[in-house]
Amino acid sequence: MPSPRLRFAPSPNGRLHLGHAYSAFLNAEIAKALHGDLWLRIEDIDPLRCRPEWADALTADLAWLGLAFPEPVWRQSARMSTYRAALDDLRARNLVYPCPCTRREIQAAGGEGRDPDGAPLYPGTCRGRPVPDAPHAWRLDMARALDLCPGPFAYTAFAPGEPDIVRTADPARWGDAVLGRKDVPTSYHLAVVLDDAAQGITHVVRGQDLEAATDLHVLLQRLLGLPTPRYHHHGLIRDAAGEKLSKSLRSEALAALRERGATPQEVRARLGFA
Repeated sequence: MPSPRLRFAPSPNGRLHLGHAYSAFLNAEIAKALHGDLWLRIEDIDPLRCRPEWADALTADLAWLGLAFPEPVWRQSARMSTYRAALDDLRARNLVYPCPCTRREIQAAGGEGRDPDGAPLYPGTCRGRPVPDAPHAWRLDMARALDLCPGPFAYTAFAPGEPDIVRTADPARWGDAVLGRKDVPTSYHLAVVLDDAAQGITHVVRGQDLEAATDLHVLLQRLLGLPTPRYHHHGLIRDAAGEKLSKSLRSEALAALRERGATPQEVRARLGFA
């Protein structure tokens, strides 16, 4: 049985905040309890939003918190050829199709269904069409994928000190999800399952906002012949108004706390870690 291995995988599209600190500390605590390793992975597939200076800043923030990680640190931007090869494999098996549709066009199609993130389910407009000259994404043909892998789908959910629970997964609720973007040959969903497998990740600890994504990831793991880790989806840190902390809402950064004189020990205590 492989040694437990976890990963903390932030995106360098802004400064880390208390929500990131909570997830990083929790990953470290669980890795210690399991006598496993915790790796850092920088998820920087987005060429427009991710910046090198923010990648440097997040590693500095994590070091300030007292967290250390094995080398080398994985960067998704260095693994585009791996993602492209997986996408080509899915394309050769007729499991993905090209789609140049814009968000506005999808919205105008007027479908009532929504995926777990609240976006309109793609109506399949481009399914069966040839590759266009225009820039295009690659979408999973969910119906074909479920014909090939009819399920049932499930994964093991774990929590420290509690019995494991087998949870049913329903990937169909994601519809024809994007696996390759117009600007890069991958998406979050494709990259994360490939990287978890390549890094030998056995336990994934991430926020409840990604719990629904696990349903789709289980299907992709089945299609690509990859192992399915155990998953723990932790609660989210919220502000005084009850909003989830996020970079887009400009939640207070760890750097700002540090500049105001906060110590790593105070941050740990504030988040409930001794």
